[in-house]
Amino acid sequence: MSWTPPPSEPHTSDRSTWGLIASILCFYVVDVIYLGRFDAWVLGFRLAWALNLVANMWLTRRVSAAQARWLSYPTVGFSTVCVLGISWAMGGVSSPFFVMVPAMPLGVALMNPRERGASILSGVVGAIGTLALVLWQGRGFAESLTWVLMMVVVTVLVNFLAQQTNLAQQAEQRARLERARRESLEALALSEHRRAQSEKLALVGRLAAGVAHEINNPLAYVGANVDFVRTELLSEGEVSREELSEVLDETRTGLQHIRQIVADLKGFARMDANEPVECSLADVVADALKLASLRLKHVAWVRVDVPADLPEIFVVRQRLVQVVLNLLVNAGDVLESHRVQDGEVRVSGRVDGDRVVLLIEDNGPGFAPHVLPRLFEAFFTTKGPDKGTGLGLNLSRELVEQFGGVLVASNRPEGGARLSIELPSRRTDSVEPSSATPGGELRGAA
Repeated sequence: MSWTPPPSEPHTSDRSTWGLIASILCFYVVDVIYLGRFDAWVLGFRLAWALNLVANMWLTRRVSAAQARWLSYPTVGFSTVCVLGISWAMGGVSSPFFVMVPAMPLGVALMNPRERGASILSGVVGAIGTLALVLWQGRGFAESLTWVLMMVVVTVLVNFLAQQTNLAQQAEQRARLERARRESLEALALSEHRRAQSEKLALVGRLAAGVAHEINNPLAYVGANVDFVRTELLSEGEVSREELSEVLDETRTGLQHIRQIVADLKGFARMDANEPVECSLADVVADALKLASLRLKHVAWVRVDVPADLPEIFVVRQRLVQVVLNLLVNAGDVLESHRVQDGEVRVSGRVDGDRVVLLIEDNGPGFAPHVLPRLFEAFFTTKGPDKGTGLGLNLSRELVEQFGGVLVASNRPEGGARLSIELPSRRTDSVEPSSATPGGELRGAA
């Protein structure tokens, strides 16, 4: 036994059309009451009108939207002829049903306000039919002219109202779409902000081991110095003020170092600025290295060659810092996981035409052939769950693209990974930076 799906619910316009057809046919009872007899002509016109609407509805389902639009014209014209025929059969212009003739353009305009041509056609057919009825009944020229002018005025007025209604609907639709678009953009911006903030905090978590190591060292000698000062002050012998002053100075230096680490972490975790500004690439790299050094110590040498006189870039500085920091930490993770001897991370900047380029390279194993095509996919990672979320590089590329730049990954010919950030320069007359600007080399001791 084959199963036949239940019929779908009829379209709203179809239900309206069926309702109109039922009204047209049922109204014949009123015609009979008015005439005091059955009239074949009236019934014939009503049946023709109803069949006309049924045919239009049937054909509209089987043709394209453009063809359905053209089908509405003969349907409207024939419907107006049927109304004129009913009025003729029931007494002509003097019939109370004649008021339906000037009402036809209004009905057409209300049913389809965008199709002004159909209401104009109904008005033209109605005007010609009205003139024929008036002349058929032998009315005077003045009355004929009055009825024709009335049809013309009604048609013009109806089309004007339909046009205004259509414009109002379009304006409301545009406003609704604009409101929806604005709400979507706001929701997207909020989602992007939360995603960036989440990845930022994950990055801080990956720095936690280095942070703990950096803080423990000064804490150890701060604690030792405090114990020494306490012992000296409680001893009965003579206290050397110079020695105590030197110890306290060391203690203050240690505390300042701890305070600076905490301030850098706190400032990075709370970077919420969203407005792009002109800034120096060298300053961005310096901010990122403050935190990256916590991870890269004991892992790799960091060699920096980012000239201070590179053209300025127009970016959200804090977000670009996040990108550079993420790339540096990734390099440190790779060098550590592969236990690369004499690990090295190079950070260099240069001008390439109207672009400023930042290269972050390492001497690790580089990207495997099967990894490189998927490197920027969301949630793709070759690390363990404690080393990343798989969103860092994906988010980094999105942030760089928001600044009008590109983030590209490749392998160095001599071995190792290379990540290139290209950003548009704010300087139109780009000049090669002075080669005399010194680079730098970092490797702190714990």
